[in-house]
Parts: sequence; structure tokens; C-alpha cells
Amino acid sequence: MRQVAFTIKQFGLIDYQTTWQAMKLFTESRTEQTKDEIWLLQHPAVYTQGIAGKPEHLLYNTDIPVIKTDRGGQITYHAPGQLIVYLLLDIRRLRLGVRELVRRMEYAVIDLLNDYCIEASGRVEAPGVYVGDAKIASLGLKIKRNFCYHGIALNVDMDLEPFNAINPCGYAGLQVTQIKDLGITDGLDQLNPQLVKKLQERLIKGHESNYYEY
Repeated sequence: MRQVAFTIKQFGLIDYQTTWQAMKLFTESRTEQTKDEIWLLQHPAVYTQGIAGKPEHLLYNTDIPVIKTDRGGQITYHAPGQLIVYLLLDIRRLRLGVRELVRRMEYAVIDLLNDYCIEASGRVEAPGVYVGDAKIASLGLKIKRNFCYHGIALNVDMDLEPFNAINPCGYAGLQVTQIKDLGITDGLDQLNPQLVKKLQERLIKGHESNYYEY
């Protein structure tokens, strides 16, 4: 097993633009010797639109700001009560391609939910993690010079109503769910370290299994 060290940083509730600019600055200034980092945080209410995002996926205007960002994917929603994990990684050093990295990110969330006896899965055609037909975690990445940033947004205990104003991740009628609504009482303080542990295990070991729905 390759030994890979990650620096874990907790930021609490922090503005999206501020975090995005910090991720870009970190990625632009890092070298092959820079230690990979995992950032844990929450954002105030905001919609974010991926680099190829289509504006029609915002179904109607609200007082929630919409930020066009540089990650992949369409539109999604962030708010307090959502566990956000940003991965600032050297994917060449980890010997990962983009698809494999996405797969391992999904595995980590699935591993976490399995610990609570919640069966979850990924979908080849729509990255993310699903419980039944409802999406519980969204993924988005930006790759630059073999370095990545952005990451995972896992719904824990938040107001889901603003998802009604969008086609989540570009899919009309897509249902969303969250940890709290699945009967799990643990909150962010308990889930943060657990998800980080699962991510580190997957990024380093990369267990193989077939969990995709076709």
C-alpha cells in the first residue's frame, strides 16, 4: 500500500467565492512536493453552475445567489447543514485518472452510508451518490496540471426546498434526500471525520467493487 499523507483542514461556515479563490490560488502555487489537502466546510446558501452549465436548469429566480464556477457538472445547491469536502490532490502522484478518482470519491460516501445500514449506489451516466432514486451527494472537480480541486457535497441536515428551483445536476425531476431524513441522527461533527477516513482509505487503497446501477 502506498503511504500518502493528507493535510486535513476545518473551515466551518465560509463564503463560496472566498473558498473557490483559495482553492485556485493553492492549486496554481503548488508543486509536485506540495502535500495534498482535504478541506471540510459548509457554505451559506448558494447555487453553483458548472463550467458547461446551462442556465435553463435554474427554473426560476430566487434571492439565493447563482455563481458560475469552474468545476464540471451543471447546477447544484449548497447551504448550511451540507457536508462539503474539497479535495486538493496531485492525481498523478496518486496514480489516478479522473474517472477512477470520481469512482473512489463515490465509494467513500457509499462506505459511510453502509456503516449506517443505508444502501447507496452510483450511476455511470450521472456522477454522485444515490439512495434509491434520490441523490444524496453531488460531485464536481476541476483538473489543472494534474492537480484537482472542488469535491463532494453530502446532504446531512439542511433545507432541501431550494433544490426545487433547479434541475439538480441538470436532471429534471431528480429527487434529493439527506442523512437526517434516512433516520441517521449523527450530525456534521460525527460525520466529518468518518467521511475523511473513508476518503483516505479509498484514495490510498482503491478497493475494487462493482456498485454501479446500469
